[in-house]
Amino acid sequence: MVKKAASIAQAPLTAAKLLQMPAADYMNTAQLTFFRQLLLDLKQQTAEHIETIKQEIAAPSTEADELDRALWEEENRQRMRIAEREFFLLRKIDKALDRIEQGDYGYCEASGVEIGLARLLARPTTEFSTEEKARQEELERSFSKQRN
Repeated sequence: MVKKAASIAQAPLTAAKLLQMPAADYMNTAQLTFFRQLLLDLKQQTAEHIETIKQEIAAPSTEADELDRALWEEENRQRMRIAEREFFLLRKIDKALDRIEQGDYGYCEASGVEIGLARLLARPTTEFSTEEKARQEELERSFSKQRN
């Protein structure tokens, strides 16, 4: 009698399951796949939001009142600032995807230590561990105090 190989489809990895994985499994294939998909989804959402902002900015103002027109122009300036930040986010997402491909994702660029799954879930584009980021921010505060 020939036994058929059972094809067991694995359930997709969730954030909760990810956090329950042993530390020894850090940045294994399943985790990298999870973060790649998370970053790709974030990239798509960000690109769609930028496109929405572009359309809002391109729509001509039909306001006849000067005050309403001024308000519309101020709202467009705010939209442009948001779009600029989101373009910056797109670059960070692409850099994070590159780090996944290079095998560097999940490790601090300054110290090489593990960034940690919880931090990566909160900020999947992060390049630094919590400790390194805190150290950098402290240096920035110290430097800005010295200049003043």
